[in-house]
Amino acid sequence: MIIRLFKPPENHSFFLFGPRGTGKTTLIKESLPKEQTYTIDLLDFDTENRFFNRPQEFSEVLAALPQSIKWIFIDEVQKIPKLLDEVHKHIETYPHLYFALTGSSARKLKRGQANLLAGRAFSYSLFPLTAAELRTEFQLDQALSFGTLPKIFSFSQEQEEEKKLFLRSYATTYVQEEVQNEGLIRNLQGFRRFLPIVGKENGNILVLQNIAQEVGMSVNTIRSYFEILEDTLLGFLLPACRRAIRKRQKTHPKFYLFDTGVKRALAQELNIPLVPGTSEYGKAFEHFFVTELVRVNAYKQTDYSFSYFATQNIEIDLVVERPGKPLLFVEIKSSEHVKNTELRSLISIVKDMPQSEGICISREPRKRKVGPVLVCPWQEAVEAIGL
Repeated sequence: MIIRLFKPPENHSFFLFGPRGTGKTTLIKESLPKEQTYTIDLLDFDTENRFFNRPQEFSEVLAALPQSIKWIFIDEVQKIPKLLDEVHKHIETYPHLYFALTGSSARKLKRGQANLLAGRAFSYSLFPLTAAELRTEFQLDQALSFGTLPKIFSFSQEQEEEKKLFLRSYATTYVQEEVQNEGLIRNLQGFRRFLPIVGKENGNILVLQNIAQEVGMSVNTIRSYFEILEDTLLGFLLPACRRAIRKRQKTHPKFYLFDTGVKRALAQELNIPLVPGTSEYGKAFEHFFVTELVRVNAYKQTDYSFSYFATQNIEIDLVVERPGKPLLFVEIKSSEHVKNTELRSLISIVKDMPQSEGICISREPRKRKVGPVLVCPWQEAVEAIGL
């Protein structure tokens, strides 16, 4: 059994957002006491239709529940945003009841001006599985090639074709059609042209004008598409570092998709093997580790913030601002032996920046120190960074 890093609160209502397939429903069902939980599944057509037509029926259902019920679990709450008005009312009326609310899109709730309960419910995100959660089941090369959505682990290591079919289906039916079904876009054909480019541009510095020209759409439309991917938790923007470190720093953000396997499916790269020592393997390793840090930071609520730093000649993969700790510069290299000459830029920046540290994440077997920079095996790096 995989134990997730996210633990729901025991005595407080909460939202749990995340892309479909990350395990929200399974986690909630395993975490809440079954005999004290009443479930409303809005993925069920009849249930959705009933509450959509008569949101007030929610009050009638709650009024009939036995006193033993402590939790009301509403799955995919974004399907009926008006239901949140009823939830708000009952949080005030029934202080002995708590609400667990899951959804794959906070954007629809926000755009529909839904009642987000004004702090009466905590808000969390769920992601694909982390290496820490998978423990002995985690295999780096498998994670780089196929990602870590829970469904992937229902297949054996040898069932690579089945994994590819699942990821292609996910990229088609969810990332494309479900985003449209939520009413987030109108031009599905344009969005379909956009998605493979997102896969190929993953981890690169974004130049929206170039992407707009390639897709044949306006810059504003492309910007809105990236906003949709962010709001549905299908990816995130990594901003450029705002601290003045060097002259002529780059200012455009990077974009990372939420899962390495979904990225390869969107980029139509699933049939291309990832070979250690190649640039594609290095990009996949960087993608994996950046998403790993973002996930663990969110689960542990350490309030770290991430950016990248680049000039015309230098690029540092991550700049990590850690409250109460030195600024951290992070280089991510997939090599089993990082040459000391490859660390020159990182060493130079750490020496020039007061109260800063440097770390190089790699596939080396053990830690070593090169000047002010720690070269660290990726298995120990999350802890070394302080998460």
